[in-house]
Amino acid sequence: MTKLLPFLLAIGAGLVMWHVSVWRTRQELARTSAPLRDRDLMIEIDKLAIALDPPGIEVHVIDIEPVNGLATPDGKVYITRGFLDRVRAGQVTAPEIAGVVAHELGHVALGHARRRMIEFSGQNALRIALAAVLGRFLPGLGVWVANLLVTMLSAHLSRSDEFEADEFAAALMVRAGLGVGPLVSLFHKLDHLSGMRGAPPVWLASHPPTTDRIAAIETLNRRWDSEQA
Repeated sequence: MTKLLPFLLAIGAGLVMWHVSVWRTRQELARTSAPLRDRDLMIEIDKLAIALDPPGIEVHVIDIEPVNGLATPDGKVYITRGFLDRVRAGQVTAPEIAGVVAHELGHVALGHARRRMIEFSGQNALRIALAAVLGRFLPGLGVWVANLLVTMLSAHLSRSDEFEADEFAAALMVRAGLGVGPLVSLFHKLDHLSGMRGAPPVWLASHPPTTDRIAAIETLNRRWDSEQA
């Protein structure tokens, strides 16, 4: 039992850190966001709501400039003011924003937030175990290598979640009559819109390359078309 204590403490610490992080995020979102009021955007988003069972989507706008979207475990979806600014500038369309919302709903529906909490706690314990083992063979480097390996694992799991949310979004967009076109067109713009000037190595990236995401969506769409033919 004594040998297991550090790992149990690591798991417990991970759970506490996760819940504190979620609480802080909710407080910050409550302070910096407001319900989406754009009529044209809500027309497209309401198509998603009609396609859902049960219907209903709550979308808020975070008052920050970076282009991004996120969802909280309680089902609220957030897009940034930066996204709205791009809509007003004619760089992003209302159906593309609906695609962002559909993707974030995928994270909620698939339970990714709860899964991340479990994974985060487990990764804390794994980091301690790896550091202890590797430290015997790589004195002074064991902790660094352990952190790198756990970071790679976390990034891999995150990329998997993104592909799953993309698949959910594509299915919902098709069901809502919007098709996958807005998702694909937004991904073509995404690196430019987000100001990305160079991606990290794939094995450290939390999101898959946009080209891979586009290819996956188009493959799904072709499969669905062939099934209906």
